[in-house]
Amino acid sequence: MEQLLGIKLGCLFALLALTLGCGLTPICFKWFQIDAARGHHRRVLRLLGCISAGVFLGAGFMHMTAEALEEIESRIQKFVVQNRSTSERNSSGDADSAHMEYPYGELIISLGFFLIFFLESLALQCCPGAARGSTVQEEEWGGAHIFELHSHGHLPSPSKSPLRALVLLLSLSFHSVFEGLAVGLQPTVAATVQLCLAVLAHKGLVVFGVGMRLVQLGTRSRWAVFSILLLALMSPLGLAVGLAVTERDSEGGRGLAQAVLEGVAAGTFLYVTFLEILPRELASPEAPLAKWSCVAAGFAFMAFIALWA
Repeated sequence: MEQLLGIKLGCLFALLALTLGCGLTPICFKWFQIDAARGHHRRVLRLLGCISAGVFLGAGFMHMTAEALEEIESRIQKFVVQNRSTSERNSSGDADSAHMEYPYGELIISLGFFLIFFLESLALQCCPGAARGSTVQEEEWGGAHIFELHSHGHLPSPSKSPLRALVLLLSLSFHSVFEGLAVGLQPTVAATVQLCLAVLAHKGLVVFGVGMRLVQLGTRSRWAVFSILLLALMSPLGLAVGLAVTERDSEGGRGLAQAVLEGVAAGTFLYVTFLEILPRELASPEAPLAKWSCVAAGFAFMAFIALWA
């Protein structure tokens, strides 16, 4: 038991150190600032951005969404079985079967997607100048006219919305807490080490991508560092909670609420991935096949890690 506790504490510090190291690297080194890059340096940063976009896409589908769907289905089945009486089972078996077959997981993930869609639409409705302000920021930060929302003859593309950056951090924070919780709840040393290594393998790339995203958004260094620090604390927090949770606490209504929160976080993450990250990285027409290859490589890595995560 003491050995298992020591391994879990080691995993806690490993998660904290890796997240801080990978997240702060693009923030602390000016080499990753694309605004000052030119020529080959700029192309390399663009391709790194495409790899991070593929990583986000893979994290959204192969990890966050997959885990949320599995957890929601499991919790709903357990909740329905526990609250179904014998008379209901005998009298309405067909209704129960239909009730179980409804895609609740997909519905909850979609609600997370539409929640952020609504909040962003509400913000634009209440503050009409936000769209123009975002466009001006885009011109100042990126210097590329393909991102202008008001220019003639150009397709609209995502602005550098602070709301989307906040949503990205919040959704990843929720997911990080649940990842740490899963590690903390493992019953054996082998299971703990295996899951922790899988989490470390994909978390490093994801957090590195977050750091690059904050730099590209023009976030001030102190706020970017503060954001990475908060994100780094989420997995250790979840692991610490997992150490304190008993088997009875992980069942029932609390487990269902946790599954719903994870589903909403997955939906918000997909919203930011498809409406902010991917369109921005693929907006410029240069080297389309190279960009596709980088996005596919990032996704393939996350799909490979999903074999163990």
